[in-house]
Amino acid sequence: MNKVAVVTGGGSGIGQSAAFELQKSGFTVYIVGRREEELKKTIKMSDINDPKIIAFPADITNSNEVKSLFNKIKNDFGRIDVLFNNAGMGAPRVPIEELKEEDWRKTVDVNLTGSFLCAQQAVKLMKEQNPKGGRIINNGSISAHSPRPDTIAYTATKHAITGLTKSLALDGRKFDITCSQIDIGNADTAIGSRFKSGVPQANGEMMVEPVFESIDCGKAVAYIANLPKGTNILNITIMASNMPFVGRG
Repeated sequence: MNKVAVVTGGGSGIGQSAAFELQKSGFTVYIVGRREEELKKTIKMSDINDPKIIAFPADITNSNEVKSLFNKIKNDFGRIDVLFNNAGMGAPRVPIEELKEEDWRKTVDVNLTGSFLCAQQAVKLMKEQNPKGGRIINNGSISAHSPRPDTIAYTATKHAITGLTKSLALDGRKFDITCSQIDIGNADTAIGSRFKSGVPQANGEMMVEPVFESIDCGKAVAYIANLPKGTNILNITIMASNMPFVGRG
């Protein structure tokens, strides 16, 4: 039986790493993103043999485009085994009184609503397919636990992802649907490159922070995806060992 996975934000960074690792462990992987050229680059970097990585350009904040994605998966394979809700963005780092409403709404739309829309369609298919069930993995963030200064939009959405994860895990029980959350701290991606040049701390200082390879995030996603039925990791934190998170920095 074909194992099928969906990775949102699959054209770069953590999503790309997850797609590669899922492919290595036997999944056909649909990578989703708004930039088709980035998706195509990921495919060129992947293993050319089966199973394949398949590009599906889409905006996950658009419910019709999300439905089209899952309709295609249903038509192609009849099932989905894993959804990695990875796509996300941050708002400009400014004091709350300077944050534009449009930037708040855009962050909520991508980080939270997009994850909900994809989970909604995944659950629908997971309930219908035979055998039923599957896994949803949400990209939370260290910010699901502790904020950075002036990141209220991003932090609020990542705290909300924790609620989404718990609700999906609870509501999915009787349908053999599990949900996990992977909270990532300082992966070395294009977005995370700022850690190496210095980021604001809670005490007002700027500090360079350690990073770790994003491929390790991909391996963590693949590990969860390949757990036996009946076993789940509800929460996992993967981070640069010496980043200022545990304790007081």
